[in-house]
Amino acid sequence: MTSPRHQLTTDVHLVLLKGNDVLFGCRQNTGYEDGAYHLPSGHLEAGESVVAALIREAKEEIGVTIQPEAVEFAHVMHNSSSGGRAAFFFTVHGWEGEPENHEPDKCSELRWFPLDELPAHMIAYCRTALEHIAAGQPFSVYGW
Repeated sequence: MTSPRHQLTTDVHLVLLKGNDVLFGCRQNTGYEDGAYHLPSGHLEAGESVVAALIREAKEEIGVTIQPEAVEFAHVMHNSSSGGRAAFFFTVHGWEGEPENHEPDKCSELRWFPLDELPAHMIAYCRTALEHIAAGQPFSVYGW
């Protein structure tokens, strides 16, 4: 008897950088870690690449346009939440438009934080991923 294959949820996370500052949103009304800061992020949809998902989520959540060549892979994390998910983190230094909160029902504010002074209340796996990125480590396992 063989075990069924595990279906892996895939998330994309935008590390939008302006100098040494990174953009975060403060979660609200989501039912998960409300009040915590988190990177603009979302789930991969059927038929799209992780880069296409990141570009789509950036437009939907913060209203910026990102060209595919501006997207740089930074980190992938195998996270144990929800039975296991793959979280891809990408850095972007250049974009079109000014970041604005396009999801005020889920995000109370957007705010820039220096990479060396991250918000005190943020989602733990995100903090861990940013620490790995700062250390130049492209892969991590979290929560297993």
